[in-house]
Amino acid sequence: MSDAAQAYARTADTTASPREIEARALLKAAKPLQDVATGWAGADERMHSALIFNRKLWAIFMSAAMEDDNPQPREVRQNIANIGIFVMKQTSEMQANPDVRKLSP
Repeated sequence: MSDAAQAYARTADTTASPREIEARALLKAAKPLQDVATGWAGADERMHSALIFNRKLWAIFMSAAMEDDNPQPREVRQNIANIGIFVMKQTSEMQANPDVRKLSP
């Protein structure tokens, strides 16, 4: 990436809303998973890396949802936690028993 592109990316990140940053992070997690599903070659390092990144992202979301000072309504926070738990279970299952069908949305 060129210096100009890197500078633009840094500026975009500092001016983006939290929702935009979250959306970018989710897209960043979804793309490698989609790439693995599209080019399925069985369990490989790409799959494991994509799953680990997705788990880390959802761990951050879940942690933030549990913070006492989180401004989101309780119902939204609970939904985030529920999705996070689902993601954790699904990624663990995928790592233990890889199957391309488990990567569909």
